[in-house]
Amino acid sequence: MNTAIFSDINWLAVLVATLAYFMLGAAWYSKALFGSKWAALVKLDTSDPNLKKGMGKMMLGSFVLMAIACVGLALIIYRVQAPVEILSGIKIGLLAGICFATTAVSISFIYESKPAGLYWIDCGYHVLGLVIASVIMVMWR
Repeated sequence: MNTAIFSDINWLAVLVATLAYFMLGAAWYSKALFGSKWAALVKLDTSDPNLKKGMGKMMLGSFVLMAIACVGLALIIYRVQAPVEILSGIKIGLLAGICFATTAVSISFIYESKPAGLYWIDCGYHVLGLVIASVIMVMWR
């Protein structure tokens, strides 16, 4: 593998894109948007005092995984030499979100028999998160 391409990535843009993706999750899964519906669909008892145990590890793990996704997006953006245009970022983000994120989530949902509403909440989050991350990285090259 040619590792020289890693030197062409704007690492600050990757960090900002990762933070944006992560912060979208805070809004997306809040009570103001889909948090209550999501909690009901996963049968989460929000009054459980033990609910926050291990939350730091979960948040850190999520952030690291989003960072990995953003590095992959940055590599795609670099390799396709995406023009510095918002529409390019949207297209690449949609491509990644639909072709990679939703298909991966879909495979799990096929075997786990989870409610369709949960699928749309989770997939919607990842598609929008990848679009936002992609726009940030395309525009900040």
